Amino acid sequence: MPANVPDLLLAAFPPELCGLDAAPPPGWRAACVGVGAVTAAAATARLLAASAPRRVLFVGTCGAYDGRLAPGDLLAGAEAIATSLDEVEGRAYRPAAEPVRWAAGWALPARFAPHAVAVPPAITRTAAGAAALARLAAAEHLELSGVFAACAAAGVPAAAALGVANRVGPEAHAEWCARHEGVSRALVQALRDERVL
Repeated sequence: MPANVPDLLLAAFPPELCGLDAAPPPGWRAACVGVGAVTAAAATARLLAASAPRRVLFVGTCGAYDGRLAPGDLLAGAEAIATSLDEVEGRAYRPAAEPVRWAAGWALPARFAPHAVAVPPAITRTAAGAAALARLAAAEHLELSGVFAACAAAGVPAAAALGVANRVGPEAHAEWCARHEGVSRALVQALRDERVL
C-alpha cells in the first residue's frame, strides 16, 4: 500500500463531520455513507473499492440504553452487533450461519471508553425496549454494523468514535435534535486533541 493513500473518515451525514467533509484533516479522505446499516454497508464498500484506504474511522452520534453512558459521553465502538428488539425478546431468530457481530479493527485512545454498540433496523422508542437491548450493548446506533461488516469483508481495519446525544426511549428524538450538533463538535475536537485526526 503506498504511504500517501489517505485513511477514510466516515459519518452517516454531513453534520456529524462538522465541516471535515469539505476540508478533511491531512492524511484523511472524508465521506458520508447515509442513514441505516444496509445503506451504510453499500456506500462503505463502494468507497473502500474506490480508495483502498489503510484504515477507516467512523464518527457519529448514538443513544445510551442505560446508566453506563450519559449524554455528552464519548466512546469507542468495541463491536457492532446487528440485532432487533424482536430478536432480543424471542419473537424472531436468525439462521445460525448469519454473522451478527463485528469487532473494531484498531483502538482509539483511552479517552474513548470501549463499549459494544447495538445496531437495530430502526430507532428504539420505548424504555422497555432500551432495557431489553441493554442486555447486549451500552449504546444504539443505526449504521455501525454496516460499516464494520463492509470493512471486515474488505480486510480494512475500522474503528468508531461516537458521542452520546440522547438516552434511548420516548424522548430520544427531541433530545437528539437538541444535542447532536454540539456532541458532534465535541467528538471531532476530542479526536483532534488526541491527534487521531
